[in-house]
Amino acid sequence: MRKIIHIDMDAFYASVEQRDNPELRGKPIAVGYGEARGVVATASYEARKFGVHSAMPSLTAKHKCPGLIFVPPRFEVYQEVSSQIREIFLEYTDLVEPLSLDEAFLDVTVNHKNNPSASLIAQEIRHKIFTQTGLTASAGVSVNKFLAKIASDWKKPNGLFVITPHEVEKFVETLKIEKFFGVGKVTAQKMHENHIFTGGDLKQRSETELVRLFGKAGHSLYLNARGIDEREVEPNRITKSVSSETTFLQDKNNRILLTAELYHLAKEVMERMNDENFYGKTITIKIKYADFKSITKSKTLPQKITTFQQFWPVAREMMKVIDFSGQLVRLIGIGVSNAGEEPVKKYTQLELKLF
Repeated sequence: MRKIIHIDMDAFYASVEQRDNPELRGKPIAVGYGEARGVVATASYEARKFGVHSAMPSLTAKHKCPGLIFVPPRFEVYQEVSSQIREIFLEYTDLVEPLSLDEAFLDVTVNHKNNPSASLIAQEIRHKIFTQTGLTASAGVSVNKFLAKIASDWKKPNGLFVITPHEVEKFVETLKIEKFFGVGKVTAQKMHENHIFTGGDLKQRSETELVRLFGKAGHSLYLNARGIDEREVEPNRITKSVSSETTFLQDKNNRILLTAELYHLAKEVMERMNDENFYGKTITIKIKYADFKSITKSKTLPQKITTFQQFWPVAREMMKVIDFSGQLVRLIGIGVSNAGEEPVKKYTQLELKLF
């Protein structure tokens, strides 16, 4: 039996801004930019009451919440706080899998404190995070990643929820299908059309039928409906790609200006590749037009890209074959992938009786 904790910081970016600026506390704020092409990175809980959420266009957010305060992001500060929180995690286990700056999985089946209770460990971690950073975190505890992730959302914000082994079957059977990992609006609608509304409904369907309806995702859905998720917590998650993109305040179709913008994005990608010690072979350019249609162009080199002198000439030539005539561009991006990673090491788990 594994003991998995999922820690999710509450409105992380917005909470950091409210912590550091007392004038913002208790007010609806959004981290991002309020311009026409701006997007909300995250919103405080005061703003969420109005329906404001991450990835929402800034103009839509302003319409929903006229008193919304936009705060420019300070990613270097968020990274610093995230590192501070990660050090707390490592006091308990080396099996920490960061998903982003504000959330992570921890496998505490065997832990540095020799504490057999995962729920007590989660409570201790939340207390330490608040004491050391002034920020709140929500935690979910269960026997696998699928359930721990769901549990961490159950009592947000600043909550702890545990799904014990003997509760798993009943919990999953009554769980709304929208709560399952990977089930978005489109998939949920398709499930409803097939009379699948809960985990119990999903459990009644065969794996063959689920694969027919939902493709490869059907395998995971079949297992998750039974509370099964065999994925390990991977402390050394491998970088699969490095990319950067920008959305213009005004649409562009001038090839020279677009190439100049791509040059700056490519420089940023190269710097991040060096920082992360990640070097891939495949360059991909992404273009999104004013009508929201997107295209991507990719080219794979015979060797890994380790210098900007290798990178940019190829990207520049790729730009030359993209047709911009009569089409306005709202977004441009570039990325590098295909590093030929080694498989992640797997860890065996030791069963403990107390959960």
